[in-house]
Amino acid sequence: MLRMLLTAVQVFSSLAILGLVLLQRGKGADAGAGFGSGASGTVFGARGATTALSRATAVFAAIFMINSLALAYLGTTASKERQKTILEEAADSGKPAAATGTQPPGNPPASLPASAPGIAPAPTTPAPAPAPVQPPK
Repeated sequence: MLRMLLTAVQVFSSLAILGLVLLQRGKGADAGAGFGSGASGTVFGARGATTALSRATAVFAAIFMINSLALAYLGTTASKERQKTILEEAADSGKPAAATGTQPPGNPPASLPASAPGIAPAPTTPAPAPAPVQPPK
């Protein structure tokens, strides 16, 4: 949930930075201002647009950087969590029915018939326990 929220903030801030940078005038555009065409083509005035857009770009850049650090931290803490191997998952599936919430493999569920037509029922006797191994003398 938190990772999805931070990812959405990351995308929004990156798009905002992109849009704000494209709205700003380049350094070469100031050369034309000396000949009288500088302030007439801007919405915010000759100086107001540069200050407002630059400040907004700096704010979104700071949000982007802090958010990047937060996403990197979440990524490293998630990778530190121990993942189960296939063997551990197989061992967990062999636990008793009370621990896993499932019935033992030999007994069919109560809602199903004991055996389907044409199929022999599965044996319900438990397998004998293996004999303990004696250490060599």
